[in-house]
Amino acid sequence: MTSTNQMTAAQLLVKCLEHEGVEYIFGIPGEENIAVMDALLDSPIEFIITRHEQAAAFMADVYGRLTGRAGVCMSTLGPGATNLVTGVADGNMDRAPMVAIAGQGATTRMHKESHQVLDLVNLFDPISKYSIQIREPEIVPEIVRKAFKFAQAEKPGAAFIDFPENIADMPVDNAQPLRVQQPQAPCAPVGKCRQVAEIIDKAKNPVIIAGNGVVRFNASEELVSFAEEINAPVATTFMAKGSIPSSHPLSIGTVGLKARDLVAFGLEKADVIICVGYDMVEYPPSYWNPNCDKKIIHIDGSPAEVDTHYIVEAGVIGDITDTMRRIGARSQRQSGPAMRELTKKIRAEFAEFSEDTAHPVKPQKIIWDIRQVLAPEDIVISDVGAHKMWMARMFQAERPNTCIISNGFASMGIALPGAIAAKLVYPERNILAVCGDSGFMMNNQEIETAVRLGLNITVIIFNDNKYGLIEWHQLRHYGRKSHIDVTNPDFVQFAESFGAHGYKVEKTEDLQSILHTAINDGGVSIIDCPVDYDENMKLTKKLKELTSLQV
Repeated sequence: MTSTNQMTAAQLLVKCLEHEGVEYIFGIPGEENIAVMDALLDSPIEFIITRHEQAAAFMADVYGRLTGRAGVCMSTLGPGATNLVTGVADGNMDRAPMVAIAGQGATTRMHKESHQVLDLVNLFDPISKYSIQIREPEIVPEIVRKAFKFAQAEKPGAAFIDFPENIADMPVDNAQPLRVQQPQAPCAPVGKCRQVAEIIDKAKNPVIIAGNGVVRFNASEELVSFAEEINAPVATTFMAKGSIPSSHPLSIGTVGLKARDLVAFGLEKADVIICVGYDMVEYPPSYWNPNCDKKIIHIDGSPAEVDTHYIVEAGVIGDITDTMRRIGARSQRQSGPAMRELTKKIRAEFAEFSEDTAHPVKPQKIIWDIRQVLAPEDIVISDVGAHKMWMARMFQAERPNTCIISNGFASMGIALPGAIAAKLVYPERNILAVCGDSGFMMNNQEIETAVRLGLNITVIIFNDNKYGLIEWHQLRHYGRKSHIDVTNPDFVQFAESFGAHGYKVEKTEDLQSILHTAINDGGVSIIDCPVDYDENMKLTKKLKELTSLQV
């Protein structure tokens, strides 16, 4: 029994999580985390039981990306913890704030070979910003505060806490959570802003690359104003889609495809490239600055990474919102409409297949119809595969954080768990998971989780019965395919077996109406949409032929 002022380390951990503002913990209970599970019975934190720990980590990942607050996932020791690894690595590389907690065997047996015991701290160290074991109950408040401080810093990422079972049950007296503190990004130095403004004013064809940092700093409005003030077109990375509305005249689309497409022409024409909130992991500079001849301006909360193709002419470190305001106010740049012809060509490409009725459905048509059905604030979560490349290039995002793409780690299986997290964050919005058949099959068990929670989410499957992206690469490099064909279940019956709704697109003309019905049917829905991935190689051929363009 504990005294009035005494609690267990597990109860103190939960109290600290409450103090950090945690709403949900995603995970699976196990023997070595039962003390925490029991403490959660007396907490307002909602524990979301998942069917696999990887899905729990993906949910924490997407929760963190959408809210800017650390998503939390939890597992037991050994295989439970190793199942978290992919989702934690994904969140860490995609700059998603998240905290993973794993139970652990008692410290009394960790010095020897013991059932399910692994060195989890060292396992998670390379894929997190902070990895630690709780060795005394009194240090719980410091460890939790430090984990969240690391996870939610700029640049954010993952933190990992290893919690041995005997420590969790130990009593602790008069311990309290530590005060939540986060440093503010400094204001931009005046001299640096003046230097950057002078470089921009002398530029003939400046282009902005907007990265995920624009989303993290909530700087989308300032990005648009900045682009208009200096009259520079904006290309976004996959993870910054919607930072400038796709419909804006200065938007030239998304960079990230490792090919010389229309957006690449815009970057080739640029003499000055202004990187705002850009991470190299989003799109390596060797692709857009192969000759190392661009003048690069670096605007971010952190210093530039060292790279031969990213030698900075001038950099401004600080709050990027403040930085863009200051530079825009100092710039005297005056010129006509920027790259109008390029923008027209890109717009035409988006609409090219809007009336196409071929079946199986072309990926461009699926994406067009998705955009027609969803409102600007609705959210799509893209899985990884051939469809991701089409979504990244062609889905027209009008708001930041409305098209979530795993890009740094690019892990298959994220879309369905991510959609569950998105619906918990934004219950009033329509949420659509966009999957390939193979990516869907990696975490399809979470359909049960979504149905159990009573969520209204929709999953559309680009179904080609193979690993389509791998086939695309194989054909490009070797002209033949190798070991990529699979067999899928009847996805309609699969959905119905879980108590979800199932739809199949038999005619392309029905796709929009099926999307509309599924999104509004009040529950979990799966749409099986056969896709024509012959378009992959057609795109490859088209890009190879795209050798000159007047912009």
